[in-house]
Amino acid sequence: MPPIRVGFTASRRVGNAVRRNRIRRRLKAAVGEVLAVHAKPDRDYVVIGRAATFKRPYSALLKDLETALKRVSAYMKTDEAIVCDTAVGEARQ
Repeated sequence: MPPIRVGFTASRRVGNAVRRNRIRRRLKAAVGEVLAVHAKPDRDYVVIGRAATFKRPYSALLKDLETALKRVSAYMKTDEAIVCDTAVGEARQ
């Protein structure tokens, strides 16, 4: 099974380098939890960090990612999902 590819971006309008990197780290952690379980394979995903991401509660970020997947018809329920390791790209049952 091909890996799920994810790109992260946060523009300079979000803040200085420290703030942008923290936003990206928070998004990477959230993506590791949500997309690894619920994202459809064979697709590329781009996650955009906004200024509000910096102070948004982590549980809300997880919910936002699930909602985004549903909006683009890329959400798989847990019972039908094949769990993918996004870092290595290996599937496991």
